[in-house]
Amino acid sequence: MPPRTFPSAIGASAVQPSRSRAAVAEDLRHIPWLDRLDDTERERVLADLRVVNVEPGELVCRVGRPVTYWFGVIDGLLKMSNDSTLGVPITFTGMPPGGWFGEGTVLKGEAYRYNIQALRKSVVAGIPAATFHWLLDRSIGFNRFVMNQLNERLGQFIAAREIDRLTHPDERVARSLAALFHPMLYPGVGEWLRITQQELGYLVGLSRQRVNEALASLQAAGVIQVEYGGVRVRDLVALRAYRSH
Repeated sequence: MPPRTFPSAIGASAVQPSRSRAAVAEDLRHIPWLDRLDDTERERVLADLRVVNVEPGELVCRVGRPVTYWFGVIDGLLKMSNDSTLGVPITFTGMPPGGWFGEGTVLKGEAYRYNIQALRKSVVAGIPAATFHWLLDRSIGFNRFVMNQLNERLGQFIAAREIDRLTHPDERVARSLAALFHPMLYPGVGEWLRITQQELGYLVGLSRQRVNEALASLQAAGVIQVEYGGVRVRDLVALRAYRSH
């Protein structure tokens, strides 16, 4: 999906005041690290947290832009990819609800090396980089969350390199789908993920028709159930280890 260009987009890695709003109770319910904070920390986060609606194709983060926020997905689906102007486009991972991303970039204070693009209408939250660092300096619980994020993300990208070497489309779909059900990185997903075959195709790099065939094979193997509007995982361990016959 080619990125759309918006004059007021948050591709500059800053939630524009004209577009963003304060978080409401329903938004907060989807932020997994809030319950690790004490009252003072939570008060500051609620004061600084901003939420924005993102349109399909819009960039949340753009290669080369300075980091100013740490972002998370309240609802919708995003994808992380390289700068396609420099060569063959590569999708690194998808970002379903509950996922927070870019902590490594915020920690280093460097420019983004990847694009984050919405595959469908999404709701994205963010806290300023200054608030992120303030929490790191103060909260043991928040530090543990970020440390776990970095550790799990490393494992995810190692797995992504392995997916790149897989030649059978069914196995590529199985591994990519399993990554979206990661219970620590994406706690908002649970056992059911709202995703279309076209969206999964964007993430895996296959046609919608080939994704449909792969999903049928995975369902026949008993590891997933294809339902209206999404996919339910029946056996995550088996999905991660799926091999075509």
